[in-house]
Amino acid sequence: VQLQASGGGLVQAGGSLELSCTTSGRTLSTYTMGWFRQAPGKEREFVAAISRSGRSTYYQGSVKGRFTVSRDIAENTVFLQMNGLKPEDTAVYYCAAKYTRDVDSVYQRSYNYDYWGQGTLVTVSS
Repeated sequence: VQLQASGGGLVQAGGSLELSCTTSGRTLSTYTMGWFRQAPGKEREFVAAISRSGRSTYYQGSVKGRFTVSRDIAENTVFLQMNGLKPEDTAVYYCAAKYTRDVDSVYQRSYNYDYWGQGTLVTVSS
């Protein structure tokens, strides 16, 4: 599965961005999807995840209430809506996919995921 993340860019603090993750030629409906990020000089960290069904979501504490993960199964796309962006949100954001038979499971550990996109850079200026 080849994932492609897009939507990153430069935004002022307090602004919004929506990231998208999609693939071609293969459905994402059998995958739990996750978003991770890696800031300069830091380890990659979990941001959010959404189950196959879309009924279950899970967020890292620092983004809860500001970020929303969603998926459009028909469009084969997963989104990360980011509002109230802060300079500390600056990072390369990656989408990831984990094949699972459980339609409502979510995972926050990077080693759970089978496939990764190339990343999209989000820069938040103060």
